[in-house]
Amino acid sequence: QVQLVESGGGLVEAGGSLKLSCAASGNFYAVYTAGWYRQAPGKQRELVASIRRDGSTNYADSAIGRFIISRDNADNTVSLQMNDLKPQDTAVYSCYADITTPYGLGSPEKYWGQGIQVTVSS
Repeated sequence: QVQLVESGGGLVEAGGSLKLSCAASGNFYAVYTAGWYRQAPGKQRELVASIRRDGSTNYADSAIGRFIISRDNADNTVSLQMNDLKPQDTAVYSCYADITTPYGLGSPEKYWGQGIQVTVSS
């Protein structure tokens, strides 16, 4: 089985920073594209940032210039450094990763973390 375990959420004042981390563990071959979604109460889930295995990245407009996604392929971790946080960044953040496994169909399958709360106070 594959698990994604998130850490680093919490409560921060507006203008502050948080770093979220997501670690993949279990029996798998490789982690391909990975990233972070978020969902605020009453709103649709949105992609915040993603990073491919080669390091190329994609950001939501709201994250550009404030958030930085990175990964460590040796440790199978992906991180999201969030700076200049705003109250509207308050949401449950979930990491995902496209992973190939010995018991899969050969193509990467999407796995999800359990979600972690980020609350930004004004």
